[in-house]
Amino acid sequence: MFIGSRTQIAATILALILIVLSGCAGSEPLSSRERGTLTGVAGGAATGAIIGAFTGNPGTGAAIGGGLGAVGGALIGNASQNNQRQRAQTQAQLDQQQAQINAQRRQIQQMQQ
Repeated sequence: MFIGSRTQIAATILALILIVLSGCAGSEPLSSRERGTLTGVAGGAATGAIIGAFTGNPGTGAAIGGGLGAVGGALIGNASQNNQRQRAQTQAQLDQQQAQINAQRRQIQQMQQ
């Protein structure tokens, strides 16, 4: 449980959020899984802090909400990322088949001449 004033708790939560965000500030764009996790953490922490404020424990609520949000966001982001990969594989197969069809059409045209 957090011990301290609400200002200290808010500062701690803000510091944790900044640490997480700075860790994701690489040169490559975030994956769907990473975006989902960050969205889940932010939404869960905010919701948890609001709910926790009603019980007098906004810091604890934010921590629990952030953790649950991270798990949920990661699961949703992972599913989205898997769908993107599957679509990319399907598109690559379609492109390969179209290239074969085009090559066969050229061969047919050459044979007809």
